[in-house]
Amino acid sequence: MKITSDFLVIGSGIAGLSFALKVADNKTVSIITKREIQETSTRYAQGGIATVFSNEDSFESHSKDTMVAGAQLSNREIVDMVVAAGPKAVQDLINFGTDFTRNSSGEYDLTREGGHSFRRILHAADLTGDEIERALVAAVQNHPNITVYEHHCAIDLITEAKTLQRRLPENRCLGAYALDIKNDEVLSFGAQITVLATGGAGKVYQYTCNPDIASGDGVAIAYRAGAAIANMEFMQFHPTTLFHPHAKSFLISEAVRGEGAILKRADGTAFMDKYHKLKDLAPRDIVARAIDNEMKTNGDDCVYLDITHKGEKYIKDRFPHIHKTLLEYGIDMGKQPIPVVPAAHYLCGGIKVDSHGQTEIKNLFAIGEVSCTGLHGANRLASNSLLEGAVFGDRAAQLALKNVADTMPTFPVIKPWDHGNATNSDEEVVVNHNWDEIRLFMWNYVGIVRTDKRLSRALRRINMIQEEITDYYWDFYITSDLLELRNLATVAELIIRCALERKESRGLHYNLDYPETDDIHWKKDTVLRKTF
Repeated sequence: MKITSDFLVIGSGIAGLSFALKVADNKTVSIITKREIQETSTRYAQGGIATVFSNEDSFESHSKDTMVAGAQLSNREIVDMVVAAGPKAVQDLINFGTDFTRNSSGEYDLTREGGHSFRRILHAADLTGDEIERALVAAVQNHPNITVYEHHCAIDLITEAKTLQRRLPENRCLGAYALDIKNDEVLSFGAQITVLATGGAGKVYQYTCNPDIASGDGVAIAYRAGAAIANMEFMQFHPTTLFHPHAKSFLISEAVRGEGAILKRADGTAFMDKYHKLKDLAPRDIVARAIDNEMKTNGDDCVYLDITHKGEKYIKDRFPHIHKTLLEYGIDMGKQPIPVVPAAHYLCGGIKVDSHGQTEIKNLFAIGEVSCTGLHGANRLASNSLLEGAVFGDRAAQLALKNVADTMPTFPVIKPWDHGNATNSDEEVVVNHNWDEIRLFMWNYVGIVRTDKRLSRALRRINMIQEEITDYYWDFYITSDLLELRNLATVAELIIRCALERKESRGLHYNLDYPETDDIHWKKDTVLRKTF
């Protein structure tokens, strides 16, 4: 079955939905998403969205904070552009129906997070992402030109080179194949413009605060099609994820430290003053490594985040969702410190794009966490992620609308999906075993602290596992679990290869064999392309 539209958006978070709403008034849009439309990483973002909304603040300050957090690897032109576009992007979200929290004076309540010089984070209590997603989903569902295909898992891009089976001077994206999970059918989605907005890849690690959907699909799909992938070694580990035997991936927002919480050892000793002048408000890479070091040095399973000094009423009012959730686990954050550990959180690398989110493949865009725009550099500044998604959703829409007018109205004939000699599998245990093994060795060998020996060991393992996955992929009918495993393995390989290539420590990439930052040789992106 073939479905055609002017635009195909893969993913339904802030970036993808913002794009769809900006192009849909006079064009048709198909959105495919792996689960329900609202099940995205955006929905789970607690903290907020950073932008200059105060007279005390400035674009220059926000840009400087972003560059410092990114270990000076961020592209200053991109940083300045995103920061300057921030207020309009936030206003667009408000116009779409997002209800940010206001103070008693009726002004937007601005909070502060680690790495920021001023209060510039707009939030909706402590469920900001959920509120943004709610508003955007409602707007999308009410738009007559947008069709949403839930429970559809992208398989691979359809490109002109692949369709015509020959090399072309300029390859062009024609859409994507996707698995209709509920009906067990592969569909062809043809489109003049395709947008990857699939989010991150936190599930490549054993411990993550990402939802289960974050398996790196967009990065893997784009890499297989020939797009450039950059800076995959920079995986951000959020410093404070709840440590509890029954908590799967509950994040304790950066805003808790922003409002005065203090990290302590089990004996109650605060320790962040040893690691950074900003103490508990240091950038995330510093805080995550500090916690990791404290745990290893003292033999502890976790550290503790203490905000009890702010008082119970304040805590309940400012962090109602976190407070309520912690009570369900038997923890009253108003009376006792919260046990926390670092966990994989945000991919700062991804598909390399230009200032409008356009990839090296014609008519293929990538926006949001799946992309490497140059904003984050070697480490993302807190709450710049939702900002990036909104800004690039708008910028990609501007260029995509122009490109539609310049795109040939007819496509080469898109061939239907070919199952070949595939059969039903009776070895699902292979998928589950490989999934668990990848996540375990990525945590142990390619985590917060790395060495070349650990990275080389991980590369050998992922190469062996990929051979098994390839055989399995072509022998049996595809399933959503198999597709995610295939993508997860590809992303793991890209992270490992980028980490091996960078012979320094910078931002989120810390290698004991190269503990210093080397601006002379390595103040540049790490870029990989698939060889055909």
